[in-house]
Amino acid sequence: MVVGTVLAVVGTAAAAVVGAVLFLPAAGFTTAGVASGSLAAATQSSIGSVAAGSIFATLQSAGVLGLAAGTKAAIAAAGGAVGGLLSNLFG
Repeated sequence: MVVGTVLAVVGTAAAAVVGAVLFLPAAGFTTAGVASGSLAAATQSSIGSVAAGSIFATLQSAGVLGLAAGTKAAIAAAGGAVGGLLSNLFG
């Protein structure tokens, strides 16, 4: 049971970080800015002026600069917590 829980925590933590890294460019948040014709571009056109510190601005920054190590650690911790919870509920 413990090994299964550890594997679930590690697996979901890694999947969460990889998923976040892959999500940004797939949604249109690229190193060159918001990609035209993307989900990010449609969202930006619907909200107009992007407020500093907003979720959109944060995603745009992460797309251009990449995710900070602290952000990746937080995503991994959240993913691992979900994996541990699911393992305990269904394992």
